[in-house]
Amino acid sequence: MSKRKVSVYIATSVDGYVATEDDSLDWLFKVEPEGDAGYEEFMKDVDTMIMGRRTYDWVMEQENGVNPYQGKISYVYTTQSRENTEDVTYTSEDPTSLIERLNEQGGGTIWLIGGGVLVHEFLEKNLIDEFIISLAPALIGKGIPLFQKSDVKHDLELTDVRQYGQFAQLHYRVKKV
Repeated sequence: MSKRKVSVYIATSVDGYVATEDDSLDWLFKVEPEGDAGYEEFMKDVDTMIMGRRTYDWVMEQENGVNPYQGKISYVYTTQSRENTEDVTYTSEDPTSLIERLNEQGGGTIWLIGGGVLVHEFLEKNLIDEFIISLAPALIGKGIPLFQKSDVKHDLELTDVRQYGQFAQLHYRVKKV
């Protein structure tokens, strides 16, 4: 069984929020990054996505109901009962169990899309291998934070810094203990 990399590739305001209190990302699209901010390069190795239901619902709304990740497997965490599709599996499975199962299946990088609550759960269980965080040139004051308060501490190693227009992208490897 080979270990697959779990990556968080996400944008946040400079003050650490991934969305406003009402789940809006409008603030993020006020400034265009240069190019695709490394998205295409990142997606080359990704074959599995994990996200929370609110994130999934937002993506589907933005894409007019068309799954932008077709051909890749998506796991959507929810407590609601929903019917799985060819590309989307709804789950409330323990994150550790899901990652162990995905490691057994083999494959490419697993993209933990978000949101903040799900990132927190995976971080608490030491399941994240890297963060690629694009800092947007905005202070939104309050909203949904990327990182929640926690008693679990993690050391990170800065592996790369890139600039895409007004966005600074920080690449961190999570040091495993």
